[in-house]
Amino acid sequence: MTYRLPELGYDYDALEPHFDAKTMEIHHSKHHQAYINNANAALESHSELLAKCPGSLIQDLSQVPAEKRAAVRNNVGGHVNHTLFWKGLKTGTTLTGSLKEAIEQDFGTVENFQAEFEKAATTRFGSGWAWLVLEDGKLAVVSTANQDSPLMGKEVAGVSGYPILGLDVWEHAYYLNYQNRRPDYIKAFWNVVNWDEAARRFEDKVKTCGCAK
Repeated sequence: MTYRLPELGYDYDALEPHFDAKTMEIHHSKHHQAYINNANAALESHSELLAKCPGSLIQDLSQVPAEKRAAVRNNVGGHVNHTLFWKGLKTGTTLTGSLKEAIEQDFGTVENFQAEFEKAATTRFGSGWAWLVLEDGKLAVVSTANQDSPLMGKEVAGVSGYPILGLDVWEHAYYLNYQNRRPDYIKAFWNVVNWDEAARRFEDKVKTCGCAK
């Protein structure tokens, strides 16, 4: 059993002009594939770990032999983060319902949430991610370095929580189109957020308090 590159469920040009087709193709078929290849190589002699849900695996890296732990953190982390990222992209959806209500309750307004999220994404030094997470019944914005995930917990990633929405701010996610203009890329993100998927993750977590899906 090995990890495989997930299909996007949409064409590479589906998010234009906000996210361009060439960047999407390279990001998905090259960068994400590289994380999968490296993760499979790291775990090729550990079929019992490959059989686990990758989200569950990175939640407890102590399961992984010490000499493989950094490779799993970086590459299974990259696989989990990117899989969530692709599902979280779509044009034409709207923030409504219980997720909108929770955002307004925990941030005051949707605009306040967006400003906090943009700040986290803009100020992440180097490569990393900005996240909307749910923890202990409350929404929060956090940021992680490299391919760390909030699922890894504070001891590993410095933050914790169940990811509802994530934005990749590695340069490979935007440089072909936006060059050094990361803030413009972050602003463009709001045009392609799949709020239906974010709402599903929020509602599933509230109902089950379960693991990442």
